[in-house]
Amino acid sequence: GLAKLTDGVQSVPDVPFTDAGGKQVSLADWKGKALLVNFWATWCAPCREEMPALDALQKARGGDRFAVLTVASGRNTEAAITRFFAEAGVSALPTLTDPQMALARSMGVLAMPVTVLIDAEGREVARMTGDADWSSPAALALIDAMLAE
Repeated sequence: GLAKLTDGVQSVPDVPFTDAGGKQVSLADWKGKALLVNFWATWCAPCREEMPALDALQKARGGDRFAVLTVASGRNTEAAITRFFAEAGVSALPTLTDPQMALARSMGVLAMPVTVLIDAEGREVARMTGDADWSSPAALALIDAMLAE
């Protein structure tokens, strides 16, 4: 379920993190697109549980108007992320890292996983601490409602 989902509109910080190629990016690079940003780590058991659902959500709803971004926060090697994604059967999610946890800290992420919903204007509209089934009918309806606004 999504019972732990909280809402409240606030601006999102423009803090750099890294893509798979080692290039610095920020959430502003996706402005104009609604986002589900998931902060996770390779050592996080609940993250392992929810990653396939995040992958399924990206496959179901990802495109020009919406994307799932999974940001490995803290010390997560590229090899560990690759192995994690392979073991979880993840094929549609980007490899993004926040090794110093600068983005995570600036967004008040204190534990993992944390998922933040960001509207196309770049504002946080909801957040959830803990894992969820992001491919469930409730989650799909939430994303559809976000895209309808």
